[in-house]
Amino acid sequence: MSRCGSVNSRVDTYPACEPAAGPCPGAALGDMPEPLVAMLRSCRLCPRACGRNRLAGETGFCGAGALPRVALASLHHWEEPCISGARGSGTVFFSHCNLRCVFCQNHDISHGGFGKDLTVPELARVFLRLAQKGAHNINLVTPAHFLPQVAWAIRLAREQGLAIPIVYNTNAYELPESLAHLEGLVDVYLPDLKYRSERAADRYSSARDYFVRATRAILEMHRQVGPARFSPDGIMTRGMIIRHLVLPGHAEDSKRVLDWIRANLPRDTYVSVMSQYVPVHLAARFPEINRRLTQEEYEEVLDHFEEIGLENGFMQGPSSQDSSFTPKFDLSGLEGLGRLGE
Repeated sequence: MSRCGSVNSRVDTYPACEPAAGPCPGAALGDMPEPLVAMLRSCRLCPRACGRNRLAGETGFCGAGALPRVALASLHHWEEPCISGARGSGTVFFSHCNLRCVFCQNHDISHGGFGKDLTVPELARVFLRLAQKGAHNINLVTPAHFLPQVAWAIRLAREQGLAIPIVYNTNAYELPESLAHLEGLVDVYLPDLKYRSERAADRYSSARDYFVRATRAILEMHRQVGPARFSPDGIMTRGMIIRHLVLPGHAEDSKRVLDWIRANLPRDTYVSVMSQYVPVHLAARFPEINRRLTQEEYEEVLDHFEEIGLENGFMQGPSSQDSSFTPKFDLSGLEGLGRLGE
């Protein structure tokens, strides 16, 4: 393992099914083909299967409308070393989310929905701008609820010369049949595997079926991209890194997550075991996680990683437990594009 840095109440904060920005004109989708458009007409992209007509302005659990909403597009230097490299990863932070994690560091955009609504051609321009700035890759952060628009934007950008890898950075609460539309478009998958416990998934993310859904999605991701490949300068150009955030008091659940990876994927699968948990957002309502992770808890999980024979991974140092690493969502990189979402 490469150790290098880089109570039963639930919080129900489901958005109502309300109109978003009104009906979406077809031109804003950039002549997206009908099979992708149809996915928005009765949205069942993720396990929530809300069935809302996002083209008519309806929204479901995640709150997303028809147009991709983005809060930040910038070079990011704090991902895993093989993702950020020397020049930075071209991160595109999407607003909204299909989970309700009570400890979410990005809650202003994931739960609050802050961001700019872009047309699909504008999203492609964002990718091209980041490439021109020297990004090693385009890193799509929490894109699942905009999967059709993202898939088409990648195609549009590639037609205009985009040649760097696409990284799909996801909470993994996805459906294999939706992910199938990304085959040949995504080069590197960067999924979370947050919980094995149904109780924890329900309590902290309002998704009791998270583990079953996420593991099926991860197997599909691995099928698409296969073993890791790297450029001469150490940048991952194909493959998958599974991320797991160790929560306070949940070392045993973390070990069970690692056990699943070892039993179901090649032993050389890359795993990023993260210690960066900070009790932000609504964590104070949950006493058992309203504290920072101890080094002893973290080391217990790292020891298990090695004991079960996993070979490739990343770890974090104590300095990662700092909310200052959370990006500033100020619409940077979106100048002259889109309009502020309502």
